[in-house]
Amino acid sequence: MPNIETQPISPLRLSIMPGDGIGPELVASAVAVIEAACAADGTAVDVTEEPGGAGVYRETGEALLPGALDRLRQAHGILKGPVGLPDVRKPDGTEAGLLGGLLRIGLDTFANVRPIRMLRGVDTVMKFEPGQIDYTIIRENTEGLYLSRGGGVRNYHAASDQMLITRAGTERIVKFAFEHARTRNGAPRDGVRRVTCVDKSNVLRSFALFREVFDEVAASYPDIEANHVYADAAAHALVVEPDRFDVLVMENFLGDILSDLGAGTVGGLGMCPSGNIGHGASYFEPIHGSAPTIAGRNLANPTSQILSAALLLRHSGHDRAAMRIEAAVEESFADGSIVILPAGGPEKGTESVTAAVLEHLQP
Repeated sequence: MPNIETQPISPLRLSIMPGDGIGPELVASAVAVIEAACAADGTAVDVTEEPGGAGVYRETGEALLPGALDRLRQAHGILKGPVGLPDVRKPDGTEAGLLGGLLRIGLDTFANVRPIRMLRGVDTVMKFEPGQIDYTIIRENTEGLYLSRGGGVRNYHAASDQMLITRAGTERIVKFAFEHARTRNGAPRDGVRRVTCVDKSNVLRSFALFREVFDEVAASYPDIEANHVYADAAAHALVVEPDRFDVLVMENFLGDILSDLGAGTVGGLGMCPSGNIGHGASYFEPIHGSAPTIAGRNLANPTSQILSAALLLRHSGHDRAAMRIEAAVEESFADGSIVILPAGGPEKGTESVTAAVLEHLQP
């Protein structure tokens, strides 16, 4: 992904947000892997913790402590665990303690980057082979339908939320997508570097603006193929012909849905990392929830959190450490050291996954 910082930094100032439910154990796993991967390069890791989430909301009435955003901006990278507890609710009935809106808007992390890649040794429902599913969904992170979070209106009979798409917001996310495509090897099917605009411009004016701006930006990237697909057709194509895709860019709500669909084709939510990228701060997290019913029981799959840590390292300029982690994860699945059960948990427990990845790390 396009980097804000391109040179390795030592010590690496890492801010962790353990979150709720299984979050603390997943983050602990990822930190152990980060430290081991960085140690091979002689890079020290300075870890500070920033509380946040439903547990903090239950104690304080707010999901973040005062000054949290300022403290987070001082880190070279932020590693966040999943947050949220089903019994912690706001007066309007919506879930309390979620950090997406607070961090994405507060830190202006406008690009949500979600790699979808099938790894060797991972059992999936797909007929495709490892290497045939390898694309990145890039969703705009600060506007779209989710900008209406907490701002919709309702009465007993009806409710309404608004979707906002701006020219400036669309320009920067589309440019990000094309720059990201330049760092990749193209779509698995044909090796063509390609950015696909996903929208519903045949129905909604807001999406028509998104497509219009996409085409304007695409003209500045003649080395990258640009095309379009409607969101409903994209949902179908990501299942039946995912190898045609390289980079897909879209509005926030659509990206939320389609990235989960993509995760289902490569082994589930526990296999997919994500990054939230801004010009001043970035944070990295798994795409799944906090699963409080299995918290503390050594049942959670930390793969998504560990791969998110690799994204963090690459973004902060530690490419070799990032590649070591990604290779160790894939080798651990390929040789059977990690086996994921049909329910989504690792066969030998959370700690066994951490141990396998550490064992496979190469100096």
